[in-house]
Amino acid sequence: MKPAPHYLHALASLALIFAAGSSSAQPTFGNPSPTAGKSTSQAANAAADQAAYKPVEYANKGRKGPALVVIPGEVKSNNATFTQKFGPNNIADFGEVELSQANFQVLERNNLGNLLQEISLAYNLGDADKARQTMGVGKLKTTKWIVKFDILKAEQISENKQGFDGRAIGGLGGLFGGLGGIAAGHVVSNTQTKEATAVWLIGMRYKIMDATTTEQVAQGYQELKMEVGASETSVMGVSQGAKGGVGLDTMVQRLVQTAVWEIDSKYK
Repeated sequence: MKPAPHYLHALASLALIFAAGSSSAQPTFGNPSPTAGKSTSQAANAAADQAAYKPVEYANKGRKGPALVVIPGEVKSNNATFTQKFGPNNIADFGEVELSQANFQVLERNNLGNLLQEISLAYNLGDADKARQTMGVGKLKTTKWIVKFDILKAEQISENKQGFDGRAIGGLGGLFGGLGGIAAGHVVSNTQTKEATAVWLIGMRYKIMDATTTEQVAQGYQELKMEVGASETSVMGVSQGAKGGVGLDTMVQRLVQTAVWEIDSKYK
């Protein structure tokens, strides 16, 4: 039996390489929406892409950060929309994700069990003796920092609306005479446009405390704008509308990313 030609071995190797590459590719998913690929879908997806999660390239990611625990912070805003949607644990979850991305050694709260409440109480009260007692157990012994993220502000700052209603002036088309003037007046009277934009300001404070003494190591404050808007146009029974903007979840995540970027850049 003759050995296989060398080029067959080469082709087989290439096939294995491509197969390995395809098996490690990022998973992709279909879109069963009946409007997939249509203009409304394209516009909605383009807006969603602007709000999608984008990893931050932390400047000192290559350097391992100190061991830390993220404790639930406080939501001090009185805005009902925000307080109904977010609690301290939601924000701490984002904090753990981003601090891990920045290569800090994060001891997740889920692994602390009942100790989490004792730790939070000790550091919120600044009780150094209780903190030393609590942090002297197991993996907590190596913890250097306690980090918390607080929402201090969440309020709508401004709102602007404008629109056009052709019904009020559509009847003037007849003054120009002829069928053309009447037709123009009919089109104008059946034209309506509406547009509205609202801007929120959301502010977050981060605080880093020494795990042994409960003393504050550093703190910072970040504030970002959140814009939501809607527009609608109707001409002769044909309508087009859109609404959207960055949601509260995305804003909190972006604020945490901004805070962690500062922590990574200044204090690692």
